[in-house]
Amino acid sequence: MARIYAGILGLLAFLTSMAHGVVHARATEALLLTAWWNLLVFAVLGSVIGWIAARIVEDSVSAAVARQLEAEKASEKVEPAQPAASAGQA
Repeated sequence: MARIYAGILGLLAFLTSMAHGVVHARATEALLLTAWWNLLVFAVLGSVIGWIAARIVEDSVSAAVARQLEAEKASEKVEPAQPAASAGQA
């Protein structure tokens, strides 16, 4: 997830910087240098955000699985086992 966010935010920053430079008629070298730095900065930022998002999802899923396992264990303890002898007398 971190790599996906890094790629998306980096590319978005690069394209936005390029568009901004074209609209304001900046020099090509300056425009590309600014766009490159923005790509790097936002790729790192996206990587951090993606890592945090992945940790949140993993923690949420593991907590949900743990709750479900505890609920299944609790339901097994509540249901009493029926003796085999009483099953045939009904």
